Amino acid sequence: MTADFKGICLRIGATAFFTFMVLFVKLLAEDLPVGQTVFYRSAFALIPLVIFLFITGDFPSGLKTKRPSGHIARCAFGCIAMFTSFASLKYLPIADATIIGYLAPILTVLLARLILGEAVTKARWVGVIFGFAGMLVLILPQLNSFDVDRNYLIGVGLGFVTAGFTAIAKIQIRSLALTENAGAIAFYFALTCTVAGLATLPLGWPTPDNTQLALLIGSGITGGIAHIMMTLSYQYSEASKLATFEYLSLIFAVFSDLFFFNIIPGISFYIAASCILFATIFVALKDKSPSKVAATRC
Repeated sequence: MTADFKGICLRIGATAFFTFMVLFVKLLAEDLPVGQTVFYRSAFALIPLVIFLFITGDFPSGLKTKRPSGHIARCAFGCIAMFTSFASLKYLPIADATIIGYLAPILTVLLARLILGEAVTKARWVGVIFGFAGMLVLILPQLNSFDVDRNYLIGVGLGFVTAGFTAIAKIQIRSLALTENAGAIAFYFALTCTVAGLATLPLGWPTPDNTQLALLIGSGITGGIAHIMMTLSYQYSEASKLATFEYLSLIFAVFSDLFFFNIIPGISFYIAASCILFATIFVALKDKSPSKVAATRC
């Protein structure tokens, strides 16, 4: 088995586990508050993450940092993105939330120019234009319909906020990755989200039944495993080779909506998906700028 094949298998596995995590959160969205879900997802993600760090010899030595302020900024933006992402799943099908999430790397292009001073090539501008065109295709039918689906628009708004804060978090990760251990970045993020989720306890958490508890724990375990598999995949293959396999998440999301929620995407979804997928793949294939740095998932 070649290194590239191992990397591809790990990346596909990570995408599948991320989809399971999102599915579990979606199944809980109507019954449990977002803060409670964030707490369980983050707290139980620490279990496989710490085990992985022990195996690689990075715990606890790998958690040392010389840039605590950088971790604070990354964790704050990423934590907000997790809250808004989970909140959006109350209003959106998994496939729609997934498509909107693909705007994050496109927004990262703009923010990298503003924050890091990276050059914005023609290919990146094409990606930005088609990405936002896809966004408009997704929401305009809702705005033009006689009976406006306000809940859907709330979900789209939350999804767009998620993409924005995810993009900012990615910029922070790029900066931290130059000097910090990848395990430390992931550990402090999970720990921060655990504390932030726990802080919502005074707002009222219902006692989950056995099924809900299993879904809560499952969201954490699958999320943690997905992150580890994604990290390992980049040790075996180049990010540019693995990038296209992330889009399998859209296929997984469509099947999740169909089998678990009996939701069939409309024509506007497929048009929007085509625009946004074209934008991200075009940038990945055509952008030859030497300053290009592969972004990692929040």
